This record gives sequence, structure tokens and C-alpha cells, in this order.
Amino acid sequence: MSEPTRSFPLAPMCPLIRWLTVGLCLVLAALAAAAISGTPALWIPVALMAALYAAVWLCWRPSRFEVSSRGLAVRFPAWTRFIPGDLVAGAHEVSRAAFRDEFGWALRIGVGGLWGGFGWLWTRKKGLVEFYISRVDNLVVVERREGKPLLITPSEPAAFVRAVVA
Repeated sequence: MSEPTRSFPLAPMCPLIRWLTVGLCLVLAALAAAAISGTPALWIPVALMAALYAAVWLCWRPSRFEVSSRGLAVRFPAWTRFIPGDLVAGAHEVSRAAFRDEFGWALRIGVGGLWGGFGWLWTRKKGLVEFYISRVDNLVVVERREGKPLLITPSEPAAFVRAVVA
């Protein structure tokens, strides 16, 4: 890994995830409008959904990935996940089709659709994969010596891979 810290923001959402996010936000807005217009019992689901949306934004959706000689930091607004450099075995870019070839079919365990997909994927060929993605293309797989592979979508996938393997 390279000496200086390189920071890679989470990639912009692809159209599919952007529209899923817009749809989920519209559901919340519609419930809030109904609560304002005379159905006060809807304030409970509005509050619960708003709290869940905030939790996803603060705790499950990373804002950036940082690569340094010490390792890989996954930065969230409310916390940081750190993977020491000696546990990072490498990284490579994969397309959506190449991911399916390498990992097989995947089943999401976690958040999906609201600003991306975050949590775990159960894959047919490799079992559990940890993932933090904002798009369904331009994916990067970070291989670890211990633990699950990590699937992410940094803003510059090729530059991220070069930083990890340098």
C-alpha cells in the first residue's frame, strides 16, 4: 500500500439506485403529507421511517474509502471501519457480469435501495461478502487474508485498485 493517504468518495448513485432512493423518499413524504392533512396516527410510522433513513445515512452508507500504508479505512458519517494493511490481500475491478461469474448469484442481507446497498451478500460461490455500494457497475472487490471479501464502489475504481496494490 502507498505511504500517503488517498481518499476516494463513494461513487455517485447509478440511475437504478437513484430512482429507488427517490421512490423511498416519496413514500416518506406521502406519509408525512397524510399525517399533516388529518391522519395523526401516521406520525408514528413517519417518525420510525425518518429515524431508519437517518440511521442508514449515518451508520451504513460510507462517505469515502481511504487507502494508506496502515490499511483501508471505510469512513461513515458516524464511525470508521478500519482494515489493517496486512489483512488486505489485494483488490480488483469487476463488472456486474464478472461479479456474477466470480461469486455466483447473491442474496442481500442488509439495506438495499436507499442510497445504495450496504451490509452482506450471501453468494452462491463464496459465501458471505461484505458490501458498501452506490451503483451496480464499476465495482471493486477487496480481498482479505482473513474475513469476508469486501465489495465497494469508490469514485475512481482503477485508481483505488492501484492505491491498494501499490
